[in-house]
Amino acid sequence: MSNYLIDGEKDQPIFIFAHGAGAGMDHDFMSAVAKGLAGKGVQVVRFNFPYMVKRAEDGKKRPPDRAPKLLEAYQSVIKEFADMPVVIGGKSMGGRMASLLAEESDVAAVACLGFPFHPPGKPEKYKGEHLASVTKPLLLLQGERDTFGKQEEFAEFQLSDSINVTFLPDGDHSFKPRKRSGYTEEGNIQLAVERLATFIFEVYGEK
Repeated sequence: MSNYLIDGEKDQPIFIFAHGAGAGMDHDFMSAVAKGLAGKGVQVVRFNFPYMVKRAEDGKKRPPDRAPKLLEAYQSVIKEFADMPVVIGGKSMGGRMASLLAEESDVAAVACLGFPFHPPGKPEKYKGEHLASVTKPLLLLQGERDTFGKQEEFAEFQLSDSINVTFLPDGDHSFKPRKRSGYTEEGNIQLAVERLATFIFEVYGEK
């Protein structure tokens, strides 16, 4: 498997898109978002963190690398693809890593899909302190029912004024709604893609 999966054309606005803890860059959610964005004129670069590269090689499940190694891997991808400040982001853990790189000079903005504010059922283990001081544009796309940070919890979260939040109707951590809600997973992913594309084009338009 190649180190990267790239959707879209080379001369388009770029979005570097990192995977979550449990599934790699080729996961269905990652593919759906990447292909949706490519259809709207964004070039999407996906990559695997080192532990996921090893899993792809031998099939053995491994826990994620520690944050310094994840951040180092993310920075190397940015350097590979960025000849100007770029928009970066990710799903869950990948989005959290991207947000920790928000203040780097080669990062223009960040998009987090399903931010893991805390482990499910453990709000005391909060992982979003740095979001209070982010100065770059940051888009948070969060399912209303996300057990890593539900909509009703956001009143207690300290978020910077540069952060814009969009909630996906009845969505869980992967934006999937309950059948009885009348919403669909496809519809929520489409909504996420539309919001993301608008955000990405706005950022590049301002540069």
